[in-house]
Amino acid sequence: MPVSVDVFLKAYQQALDEGVAALFVGAGMSVPAGFVAWKELLRDIAEELDLDIDEESDLIALAQYHVNHRGGRDAINRKIMHEYTKDSELTENHRLIARLPIDTVWTTNYDRLLEDAYAEQQKRVDRKIRRQDLARTLPKRDVVLYKMHGDVESPDDAVLTKDDYERYNDPQRRHLFTVQLQADLVSKTFMFLGLSFTDPNIDYILGRVRSLVGENRRDHYWVTRSADADPKATKRDRTLQKHRVADLKTYGIQTVFIDDHGQITNLLRALLRRSNRKNVFLSGSAHRFDPFTQESATTFLRALGRDVIGAGFNVVCGMGLGVGDAFAMGAIEAVFRGRKTHLDERVLLRPFPQLESDPKKRKALWTGYREDMLQRAGISVFVFGNKIEDGIVVDASGVREEFEIAERRGVYPVPVGATGYASKAIAAAVLGQLPRYFDGHAEAARPHLERLCEEGISGDELVKRVVAVLKILTPS
Repeated sequence: MPVSVDVFLKAYQQALDEGVAALFVGAGMSVPAGFVAWKELLRDIAEELDLDIDEESDLIALAQYHVNHRGGRDAINRKIMHEYTKDSELTENHRLIARLPIDTVWTTNYDRLLEDAYAEQQKRVDRKIRRQDLARTLPKRDVVLYKMHGDVESPDDAVLTKDDYERYNDPQRRHLFTVQLQADLVSKTFMFLGLSFTDPNIDYILGRVRSLVGENRRDHYWVTRSADADPKATKRDRTLQKHRVADLKTYGIQTVFIDDHGQITNLLRALLRRSNRKNVFLSGSAHRFDPFTQESATTFLRALGRDVIGAGFNVVCGMGLGVGDAFAMGAIEAVFRGRKTHLDERVLLRPFPQLESDPKKRKALWTGYREDMLQRAGISVFVFGNKIEDGIVVDASGVREEFEIAERRGVYPVPVGATGYASKAIAAAVLGQLPRYFDGHAEAARPHLERLCEEGISGDELVKRVVAVLKILTPS
């Protein structure tokens, strides 16, 4: 039987938390970006062989027939180069994948979409394309990408024909990929996306894993569209899917049914939010501290940083005017007091560069900083939010921009309205549409968020209420 989406999210979230999550990306993830599926890739080739591609199921054999017919694979190589080097657009799914804290990714795809998505996130990718690559390690890498069927830039080495598959485990070819994937399947929890499980290599590897580990195998998860939800699915399609689900379960692969492929985006967004749920970003700036004094505001912010860390959360903080230093100090003190974790695991500080004199360049630079910090956060706390402009104290546009970025990225906003200025305006917006921002947590969080807006509330009470909201948003 398939597992529910909720069961999958909880299990895979645990793998993300433990640093043992892995991902396998199949061809289905590249089609929405503008690349062809296998059948379309081979359509002209089938016609040359007087075959109808829509009636063929063994595409590996079809590719081999064409190589035999031509006496070489030059035509197929050119086809790969043409199809997988044309213009394409990164999908939201690729961008979400690149933002997830997953350091092991496997793919059968030839294209460069994953590499482009990681480059956009400024992550270093250690690509493994040929067996020689497995012996080298890219320093300070963020993710290892195993392209087990090759890459568009080396079509002569791409795994495509029956002969390629039969020789895959030759020690002089790709046997080491098989060994590495077996090891990862034993030690990590995989999510399979865009995969049909008709690849003979994967069948062989799964069989080897089953024989090696027996009943002590890990659970993995295959996300796929239910045939019952596909109006084009035939009775045969539904029956085959039922048997495939049962067969994959014997390998430890649980099936997660979705109604349409658009739900993959929602799943990835949910995983990203869950993976960042313990990371708290502080947004705020203050030229003035009323209704607080500067001393009482500093005491409040320092206590907030201390108690956020003490409650098991991590801190992401830009060193903003009058706010960031005190909050960061409290967080750092709490980490050193605990002595159970390293500082860089719990606190990420990003001082805003001040020396850029060109206003447009400075604004662009600061926006990039804000985007970078908020992509690492699951929750954002907003305090104060004012600046001096033409001699007048006004709401800080930067704090408002951080709220807009948080909103766009699905980061939970926790505005401390009692501190006034931009935070007060943000609190009004959030409380006015609380279910939109807080999902199913809205009613549990509402009394705390309302209390955070009350005039005259003490700093200690503010800290208590903020931490209460954080815990509501991250149930164990």
